[in-house]
Amino acid sequence: MTDSGDLDAAWLPSAAFRAVGSRRSLVRAGDGPPAETVYAELADACERFGGRVVRDGGDGDAELVLEPAGDDLGDEGFALTRRGGTTTVTASGERGLLYGLFHVVRLGEDAFRGERAREVHRPALATRMLDHWDNVAVHPVMGQVERGYAGGSLFWADGRARGDLDRVRAYGRLLAACGINAVAVNNVNVHETEARLLTDRIGEVAAIADVLRPYGIRTHLSVTFAAPMVLGGLPTADPLDGAVRDWWAEATGRVYEAIGDFGGYVVKADSEGQPGPFAYGRSHADGANVLAAALEPYGGTVHWRAFVYDHRQDWRDRTTDRARAAYDHFTPLDGEFAPNAVLQVKHGPMDFQVREPVSPLIGAMPRTRLAVEVQATQEYTGQQRHVCWLGPMWSEVLRFRPDGGVSAGRLADGLVAVSNVGDDPFWTGHPLAQANLYTFGRLAWDPAADPHAVLDEWIALTHPGAPARLADGLHAVLDGSWSTYEKYTAPLGVGFMVQPGHHYGPSVDGYEYSPWGTYHFADRDGVGVDRSAATGTGYAAQYADPWAKVYESPETCPDELLLFFHHVPYGHVLHSGKTVIQHIYDTHFEGVAEVEEARRVWAGLADLVDPARHARVAERYEEQLRSAREWRDQINSYFLRKSGVPDERGRTIH
Repeated sequence: MTDSGDLDAAWLPSAAFRAVGSRRSLVRAGDGPPAETVYAELADACERFGGRVVRDGGDGDAELVLEPAGDDLGDEGFALTRRGGTTTVTASGERGLLYGLFHVVRLGEDAFRGERAREVHRPALATRMLDHWDNVAVHPVMGQVERGYAGGSLFWADGRARGDLDRVRAYGRLLAACGINAVAVNNVNVHETEARLLTDRIGEVAAIADVLRPYGIRTHLSVTFAAPMVLGGLPTADPLDGAVRDWWAEATGRVYEAIGDFGGYVVKADSEGQPGPFAYGRSHADGANVLAAALEPYGGTVHWRAFVYDHRQDWRDRTTDRARAAYDHFTPLDGEFAPNAVLQVKHGPMDFQVREPVSPLIGAMPRTRLAVEVQATQEYTGQQRHVCWLGPMWSEVLRFRPDGGVSAGRLADGLVAVSNVGDDPFWTGHPLAQANLYTFGRLAWDPAADPHAVLDEWIALTHPGAPARLADGLHAVLDGSWSTYEKYTAPLGVGFMVQPGHHYGPSVDGYEYSPWGTYHFADRDGVGVDRSAATGTGYAAQYADPWAKVYESPETCPDELLLFFHHVPYGHVLHSGKTVIQHIYDTHFEGVAEVEEARRVWAGLADLVDPARHARVAERYEEQLRSAREWRDQINSYFLRKSGVPDERGRTIH
């Protein structure tokens, strides 16, 4: 539990435990791994701060009590009360006690003041998972962590599981403290080496599971759909073939012999070259269900990703629309997936852009379990070289009401994020990107939570006892950072305009004539993609009302999504009163100015932040400012040359 000199404590520095560590505590719980963790956390805190903790015994003078409850709070829920000078956490399950303890840590001294009526806390979503796109062996194109911006893998080194898993243990502790309960330990693009984790290398996965288990985290594995052929020597992976079904059942049984609480499989199939059921004329439901049947006897789940589209389309063919693909593929299958199959849907229809509409697939399959997938690793939002706190984006997605009724956060069974963590000393490369990981966990626990209140929690935990000037400064650089990034990159929801392949930095036409289906269609008259039902691809009609009507017309479409749904002239007047072309010019200049101001604010916090942390962030701000200026100049120059319309404010555009 101790802080390591070469390991950033993130939101669990020793000082965050002062309130619980300076008091008399009593733990009444079983002897399972999470219960042992609760006791060990308190014992460590008490050793630091002079308190005392006992197990089971009477100790009537305890100021903090953690104990089982007779009422049904579920395996992860807990209740908190304070009466007569005693703060009590009760839970039906050991994981609930663990989450209850971390809740008390978040409250700090407030947990031990006054009286507190009984509060019940339950996670809104059963699965709160991180997908690690980690490769066991270093891939010649993707490296060790695909779309990873924080160093190498936490789990794998030199082609095998790390021998020293202390850092993984510390990671599990951080995740438990913000409510995450599941981790997939390898890339959804499963290569030959990673495929073997399912069979002869399952012991390496079991070793990782052993150190995550005490923090209530179930381990999941990404598998290749072709495993019966790749690993089993079968001539087919047809999901309706009896031998294939038997192979999956036997392989899964061996997995559970090694990892009794194994969470299940994650599968990317028939997507970007990965094998899948289409090769056999079968549906995605057929493919998912063969794995679901193998997992069902053990309580496991298959997460089947809905990221399926044509990545070899003809850019000349405007009738093919990548945004339509997930809805078109999967809505006809509603009700055909097994009860323990979860369709994992990206939050937007394209690919984790800085601005997209919420995927119409969310809410369109009422008889299918869905998990919403977001991307904590900032592939298209600055790659952890830029400050871009994504809490407001994710909150917008989770609060979106697909038919005007129930929110997306309540419709989902789970929330999944592509992890932003690696073996960098600061975990996330950019220290301020830790806020994204913490915010994800807290929003997965409660999708209706105010993300700015969650950010307050992160600030208070990461910098306990810090003066108001530091909290104000962190809010100043984080609160509007998503908006700032959007301003100096791709405008009005048009998306992409990035360098092909690595996706860092501007390239307006980088994908414009490619097979990937990510176009903006800028010409001399206008810009944007016509996705209306009347004259375009029909994508807007995939939404239920009221959104289908809202998105159908440029007059009602929100400004921030206008170019996603419509091709409009440069002189089109936005709801803001500006023309499209002037909006492009103005926001790109504003975005750079906002980065300059954030850099100035951060520089002024040097006396309040650990020097190494401050220096890392300051160095990243220099790169962010350089990149923002490049974005501004390339985007503005491109559209000036394309449109011939000058900036009405006469600023320099090259």
